[in-house]
Amino acid sequence: MLSIQVLCVGTLKEAYLRDAIKEYAKRIGGYAKLTVRETKSDRELIPLLPPKSYKIALCVEGKQLSSEELAAKIEELPCRGISEIAFVIGDSDGMGEDVKAACDLRLSFSKMTFPHQLMRVILLEQIYRALSIVNHGKYHK
Repeated sequence: MLSIQVLCVGTLKEAYLRDAIKEYAKRIGGYAKLTVRETKSDRELIPLLPPKSYKIALCVEGKQLSSEELAAKIEELPCRGISEIAFVIGDSDGMGEDVKAACDLRLSFSKMTFPHQLMRVILLEQIYRALSIVNHGKYHK
């Protein structure tokens, strides 16, 4: 089974965001093992990156992918012998260059700016959507 980690700086303060995370985590659980880990600072991210995982840094200057393209990326990784994916979300001031350099892909969700804490929910929704596409689920229309 595919293992997905989401590594984030900071904690979610709002209950409605925590509830959304729980809902998407439950949905993702039907397709993959999901772990969400929070750190206090950017410096703590690199030691948490699983060495054999495909690491994706969420950053504004990254490559933009459609939901279908993200699904294709997730689908092709196991064919390359990769069964772990780690998504990395830095703090609200951005992500350190050392963290970005430790990742295999820099991914941007948009040229727009989103609230830092909401990005975690958006990411989990897109992971769920991608897994639904890969598994021919009904969610993505």
